[in-house]
Amino acid sequence: MPSRAEQQQQPARVVVTGVGAITAQGTSATAFWENVRDGRVAIREVQRLRMDGYRTRLAGEVQEWALPERDYRRPADFRDPALDFALKAAEEAVAGAGIDLASVPAERIGVVMGTCNAGLISGAKWYRDEMAGREADPDLVLLVPPQALAEAVSGAFGARGPVLSVDTACAAGANAIGYAAELIRTGQADVVLTGGSDALSDVLIAGFNSLESLSPKPAAPYSKDREGLSLGEGSGMLVLAREDLARQVGAPILAEVVGYGLSADGYHPTAPHPEGKGAARAIRAALDAAGVTAEQVQYVNSHGTGTPKNDPAETKATRGGLGPAADNVAVSSTKSMIGHLLGAAGAVEGIITVKALDTQIAPPTANFTEPDPECDLDYVPNVARPMPIDVAISNNFAFGGANACIVLARDGARPEPPPRPDDDRVVVTGLALLTDAGTDAAQVWQAFVDERDCTADEGGVRLGRVDLDPSPHLNPKERRRMDRLGIFAVVASKMALADAGLELDDSNRELVGVIFGTGVGPMESMEKFARPLVEEGPRAANPAVFPNTVYNAAGGQVAMHVGAVGPASTVTAGHAAGASALCYGYDLVATNQADAIVCLAADTLTETVIRAYRELGVLAGDGRRDGFALAEAGVALVLERLGHATARGARIYGEVVGYGITSDACGVGRVDRRGRGLERAMRLALAGAGAEPGDVAAVWANATGQRVVDAAEAAAIARLGVDAPVIAAKRGLGEPMGAGGALSAALALEGWRQGATDRAPAGLILVNSCSLGGTNFSLAIAPYQD
Repeated sequence: MPSRAEQQQQPARVVVTGVGAITAQGTSATAFWENVRDGRVAIREVQRLRMDGYRTRLAGEVQEWALPERDYRRPADFRDPALDFALKAAEEAVAGAGIDLASVPAERIGVVMGTCNAGLISGAKWYRDEMAGREADPDLVLLVPPQALAEAVSGAFGARGPVLSVDTACAAGANAIGYAAELIRTGQADVVLTGGSDALSDVLIAGFNSLESLSPKPAAPYSKDREGLSLGEGSGMLVLAREDLARQVGAPILAEVVGYGLSADGYHPTAPHPEGKGAARAIRAALDAAGVTAEQVQYVNSHGTGTPKNDPAETKATRGGLGPAADNVAVSSTKSMIGHLLGAAGAVEGIITVKALDTQIAPPTANFTEPDPECDLDYVPNVARPMPIDVAISNNFAFGGANACIVLARDGARPEPPPRPDDDRVVVTGLALLTDAGTDAAQVWQAFVDERDCTADEGGVRLGRVDLDPSPHLNPKERRRMDRLGIFAVVASKMALADAGLELDDSNRELVGVIFGTGVGPMESMEKFARPLVEEGPRAANPAVFPNTVYNAAGGQVAMHVGAVGPASTVTAGHAAGASALCYGYDLVATNQADAIVCLAADTLTETVIRAYRELGVLAGDGRRDGFALAEAGVALVLERLGHATARGARIYGEVVGYGITSDACGVGRVDRRGRGLERAMRLALAGAGAEPGDVAAVWANATGQRVVDAAEAAAIARLGVDAPVIAAKRGLGEPMGAGGALSAALALEGWRQGATDRAPAGLILVNSCSLGGTNFSLAIAPYQD
């Protein structure tokens, strides 16, 4: 990882050199663009799923099937459509990118995937097999998490750079593209494969049907007689590259990614803010990051779902983001022709925006009839419009109030690169720990010092549960529609902000964001929603539960109950999700995108989660010596700009000084047994900190008791040449799934507050965290020095 000074001196420009798509319009990006440009509607009767009992029989289903050439770990008789879509679209994007990936060092190639439901179909099959008493293949479990998408693409193309997944529901695809561009802009990668993928399922359709959101006819965004949204499926993938590299090899340059912006509504679990305030802030943040004025924007690819609440809110958001210039832009909704692809929506709509810039044609909004008086922009009704387009934006907004906007420009339209924000040091000013050792940081620290085993035997396996009374932080009414994951997230965030002495009000809440990391996601709500569907059918779908089934629901609850509505995202790097949240939060704070970010990680235990891990054969117990104790936890750290922290007289725990993210590129559920990826992550973290291995005072290890993974880490540390204690905090506290990296970081900082001991040596430390599929993180953290 380059130092911040190097990043500021050499900001890279980021271009799109290849695109790929599989949608209801066909199996290529060319077919997709040509059909959308011509206004053809591919929302039709669904063939693959039974649609009895729903408000509609229509969706943007992929009916022209094409399997990818590359494969992934799966049961021999099963394929997951979301993974197939992603790989097929990626193959097309890479083939047309004009960059031979073999000529680029694998360590400089990254992957960022966005999704809403990821491997939901794999999980549903496993769950139904379990409920029916059939033998369920544990490989299905490995395909469920969002990170499986990213690791499948990484393994297929040998990408050993940063490999990440984001799950901000319907904003995930746009979020992924923006984050991928930042990885290149900040020197962490030269090429990134990015986009999104989602597939239709009965669970998904039943959920939206229960909300009465589905239209019986193809969606008609912005029309007065619109009746709701149409769902869709598929994938869009883009190849992003450093501009100088692309020009050097003669790659086609389709567009430039010049900036992106994120925000939270903090308003409602499903409905957008009626005035579009949060979405407008994402648009303004994107324009600021890109160095673009509202008057330069000529085309907007809108979220445009066709629901009664979304369309007027987005119209107001567009006016709020662009001001008077909104009257002069062309706006269109791709969803009117392919439906809403959820986590893939931002990716395929980003591709349409790229094509609009490349061809100088604004695609239409199909099915447009009588204008709605509340929707008073130029929606390019029904027929495409040739027009000059130098700068365009693509908007996506999601359940939980997560908003994302990306800014794209025509090649050559921007002679100057986007401005680099003034960088600042990043310090930790608050923390909170909800663990099986207690819910007070000092209490958890003491359990760690005493080397107490905080897990217990349950049915032959070791489990760690959190005993939490949420009543001081949330009243019964507030908790009524929250699951345990959401409660953990809100309570930990409130405690961390209180520990930081950072009170949120109207003067600062827009400058404080939340990055939520989770490994297994909202499994409690998913089980609660899915079980009645399996037993009784679609009429049993519970609309009160469905909003909590998206991965970013807990982050949305934090925005609503805590009031932090700055940059918002949900990262899902498996067991490394907490570390991923800290890395993302560090970038946003260091580049002055926020004054502070609550970096949050949480996962909870359910009987199905325990059963799934048990069948994977990774749990300690059952007569096994090789395996880990499984725990739940909620951990929050407040990362803050040094200038902001010192101005308000905040106590500082320590400073984040660097990080590294790498992939083993072994594919789903596999790791490099020699630990070479983790070694590179540690070296990158030290390089970012401007330090050497001899400067390390301690390594807070990923070690959990899983023999192969622990041995790989030990080998990596040995090759690094660190002569310092290696601390395995999770041996006593259990493996808290996605919260593990954040737990180790918080314990180290609490140890410094308590007074450095041999259990938490003072000085530069490395905090390691790894997914079960070979994604590696290492954070460099040091005591603060003025």
